[in-house]
Amino acid sequence: MDRSTTVVEQELELSLVLSPERSIPVPARLSYSSDDPFAVHITFHLDSGTPVTWVFARELLVEGTFRACGHGDVRVWPTRSERRSVLCLALTSPAGDALLEAPLPTVAAWLERAHRLVPPGAELSTVDLDNSLAELLA
Repeated sequence: MDRSTTVVEQELELSLVLSPERSIPVPARLSYSSDDPFAVHITFHLDSGTPVTWVFARELLVEGTFRACGHGDVRVWPTRSERRSVLCLALTSPAGDALLEAPLPTVAAWLERAHRLVPPGAELSTVDLDNSLAELLA
């Protein structure tokens, strides 16, 4: 991958689970930037016309591809659904709760690309602490 690339994105379709028998498709975008190396962004494109973005730790998403993790607002775990590997995302907000399923191979391939951009453990090397501190104090 070209090191000048600073963003890794992936369009995908999630399933919003309404009941064990019913779900609806939700287009979404995974985004990772070397400018915010500890976080992943998931933007959901809803029928309301206004996209909704959730931001949480990249490490949480990585761990969730192997085992159940997280607590509070974001919980992640792998499972199988209709003979395919999926990643479950349970999201809680003041507006309500949502259970989404993402295709696990797609998320894992995207995470691999994000790890090539900024390897795990190298996140601090991409952060410009002097500029960040100057912006905070300005």
